[in-house]
Amino acid sequence: MAKPSTSAGKTGERKSVIVTFKAKGDRRNKSDDKLAILAGSCPRSAGMNFYDMASAEAFAVGAPGLPAGMNADFVGFDINLFEAPIVTLRLSDDEIKALKGNPDVVAVEDDGFACALPVQSLVFEGQPSVQAETVPIGVSQIKAPPAWGCSRGRGIKVAVLDTGIDWTHPDLKPNVMGAVSFVPGETAMDGNSHGTHCAGTIGAAINGAGVVGVAPEASLYGVKVLANNGSGQYSWIIAGINWAIQNKMQIVSMSLGGGGAPAALEAVCNAAHNAGVLLIAAAGNAGPGMGTVGQPAKYKNVIAVSAIDSANVIAAFSSRGPEVEICAPGVQVLSTIPGGGYGNKSGTSMACPHVAGAAAVIWGAHRFATNVQIWNLMAATADNLGLPGWDALYGYGRVDVDQAALAMVPAPAFALKP
Repeated sequence: MAKPSTSAGKTGERKSVIVTFKAKGDRRNKSDDKLAILAGSCPRSAGMNFYDMASAEAFAVGAPGLPAGMNADFVGFDINLFEAPIVTLRLSDDEIKALKGNPDVVAVEDDGFACALPVQSLVFEGQPSVQAETVPIGVSQIKAPPAWGCSRGRGIKVAVLDTGIDWTHPDLKPNVMGAVSFVPGETAMDGNSHGTHCAGTIGAAINGAGVVGVAPEASLYGVKVLANNGSGQYSWIIAGINWAIQNKMQIVSMSLGGGGAPAALEAVCNAAHNAGVLLIAAAGNAGPGMGTVGQPAKYKNVIAVSAIDSANVIAAFSSRGPEVEICAPGVQVLSTIPGGGYGNKSGTSMACPHVAGAAAVIWGAHRFATNVQIWNLMAATADNLGLPGWDALYGYGRVDVDQAALAMVPAPAFALKP
């Protein structure tokens, strides 16, 4: 079920919406929870009994898909965060109207779609040997290997919000610690290749064969929020970020994006940032024009990554603008694909996991640092490629894993979104 934006139910046509509530202390009845408010505005006679509301706790690591017994056609996600009290579900026009008139409801927003951000298909030439290990050019370009004597990202938890991960791939099997799916009707296994490719760049293991990722001992978690066709609803992404918060992920890598995202997406990103999570996202492939960074990369508390080629020149396809913070290789990037193979992809989708892997190595070298301190280290030590200081193409520059891993904490403060 790739795009279940509407569904026929007993009350007629329904559409996917994201409902944001007032904080509990600001509600008329402070003891009412979100579901009680929903039930009051949309009584059982209107079909509310059809919904299976799932919280992050219901999605156990290793589960094949939705929790047992849940109806994929009528599943909703309960985002139980103080800073982002949100419920996602599908409602009729009458139910939406009733909720919009409820003074305890801040907003009822239409759901929308984000997508994976590659710009080229896989290229299978120059396959790595199964007898020898290949360090992809991009991994060397950001100076990851020299930092491995200091840290390989061991124990750092990275949630890869994408199309899933093929955890059976020999290069990924040692480091994939779990997988969950927020895509109704699909398991957590990658049926696309995008998520597996990104995961390999972050943390393909050193195992004597194949390729090596930036952080070859990081703990990877496949959080499937994009369907096998590469598209995903914002509600699924919101649920995935909430899962990352609840399961104490340190880094969230999002090689996805779009436009017209609901305000609820930024609210849950802010909640994750405030909970200590480092959020990293692809800037988008809408270049070469300025002001083309997509959501969620453009949000204040999300690190937006633009793409460069092997000559350290901004890629023509890369989005750019005032929201760009840092850049990384994103042209003809070699990494893992499902079924034990390897291939090249291009896009800011490929640049983003280089930075996520870098953050894992850096955090492994500075175990007691905060997410803000890790960002400051990356910004302070980045290799400047454009104008002195920050610019709208390269941000603060190309991430430099070695310098950041060896740098002193605290680093100078660098504001996200200068």
